Amino acid sequence: MPRVPKQQASTGCSVERTLNLIDGKWKIVILYKLLRGTLRFNELRRLIPGVTQRMLTHQLRELEADGLIVRQVYAQVPPRVEYSLSARGQSLEPVLMALKHWGDTNLSSFEAKAA
Repeated sequence: MPRVPKQQASTGCSVERTLNLIDGKWKIVILYKLLRGTLRFNELRRLIPGVTQRMLTHQLRELEADGLIVRQVYAQVPPRVEYSLSARGQSLEPVLMALKHWGDTNLSSFEAKAA
């Protein structure tokens, strides 16, 4: 049974539907890392040290099913699989960069309060 893309499974405002697409713990991080360009699975794992192999696989499958990333498999031994942002995924760049800018600007004040 094919996965129903989250944007079709949810009704409500566009903010809610957008968040449903990128709601996994690691999805925004994956998308941000792919802004650099095409990466292989193990490259992503190294760039995101807190994610498990299983979770990374799951999040990548959902991002692919929702049309935000492209998975390219090359027929060689061992198989080479690369991930890149789709055009729709690339359109999230301003949002991802705004999140990074907000974090760079504000997170130090949160960390100071916690200390």
